[in-house]
Amino acid sequence: MSETFKGSFTQQEPISDAAIEAAVNVLRHGRLHRYNVDRDEAGEVALLEQEFAAFVGVKYCLAVASGGYALACALRAHGVKPGDPVLTNAFTLAPVPGAIASLGAVPVFVETNAALGLDFEHLETKIWASGAKTLLLSHMRGHQPDMDKVLAICAAHQVQLIEDCAHTMGGSWGGKPSGSHGLSACFSTQTYKHLNSGEGGLFVTNDADIAARAVLLSGSYMLFDRHLAAPGREHFAAITGDVPNISGRMDNLRAAILRPQLADLGAQVSRWSALHKAVSQGLRDTPGLALITPDPGAVRVGSSFQFLLSDWRADNVQAVVARCGARGVELKWFGADQAAGYTSRYDHWAYANPPHLPMTDKVLAGLVDMRLPLTFCADDARQIARIIRAEVGAVFQQGDAER
Repeated sequence: MSETFKGSFTQQEPISDAAIEAAVNVLRHGRLHRYNVDRDEAGEVALLEQEFAAFVGVKYCLAVASGGYALACALRAHGVKPGDPVLTNAFTLAPVPGAIASLGAVPVFVETNAALGLDFEHLETKIWASGAKTLLLSHMRGHQPDMDKVLAICAAHQVQLIEDCAHTMGGSWGGKPSGSHGLSACFSTQTYKHLNSGEGGLFVTNDADIAARAVLLSGSYMLFDRHLAAPGREHFAAITGDVPNISGRMDNLRAAILRPQLADLGAQVSRWSALHKAVSQGLRDTPGLALITPDPGAVRVGSSFQFLLSDWRADNVQAVVARCGARGVELKWFGADQAAGYTSRYDHWAYANPPHLPMTDKVLAGLVDMRLPLTFCADDARQIARIIRAEVGAVFQQGDAER
């Protein structure tokens, strides 16, 4: 009889005892607002910012209410205005173009290649055609392109780089932590990311003026002296009346939950990498299935797994998804005509007036995606791979899949 996987693809690990204790301490004293602190008390948010800045290897960090807020705050802090074109990956999730559109700016989509990274030739073409001066680079599902090439292109065209690191917290490229390559970077602490506070975001930069604008935008009420990872007062003096308060601060309760998780993140990344490796080994050389080749400079956090059923008919890809689902393996497909749950693609976002992108369309038509929560063990990963391998093989061997 065919084996069936019994685990949940949406169940996260419990919050640790250390994080629960930290949260209870905040609840007991009741000072949840980041600026409502006792005399000589730094506060959980300020401490988290200080610790996360050190983790990424940057000077400044701001903790905010969500990853999406961090993106929009970053764009505003970088000076993006209504009508400005902003470059971004065609393969990303809805909050990225959503953040651009929320400012009245215009998303300019760049083609995605089979490695799930930016196509550099198309990037340069779109820079010339649009006149864009900002690239919001989404490291979608943890896939990072050659960052040296990205930085060289941005420097040549005077384009400022903001990294969306929602899926790369704890990863690196070229030996540098993800988020430390661009002028600034944004992270998410939503439940399905690498730190879990339900919702939350982190913004980092080495630029003191950008950091000061971001702090004011988040709603500091002139209390920026209470930050431990913000620039000095002199960077605020000339702009306090010019930057609007668009409140989006993180609270002390969420920061208290996150700080113990950040301390454990290195070990968690190793566990994700082991799960990803086990699935990859189990699917290697599966007829009709192509694994994603990572950029050699990247250290990826394997919290999700992607593979390609390239040049397959849509109904056969759907059959694989359905057959795996019937055996307990939850897959997502980026080739569907309509958005479903968390899975949508660039041509679903009509507000962005998306163009036709043939390279991206070809990739997404065969792209299958799967979560790897840390509630799974190595045996789970191997069983999942056996099921996917069997069902891909069954459909492929029918001779219906167009190769």
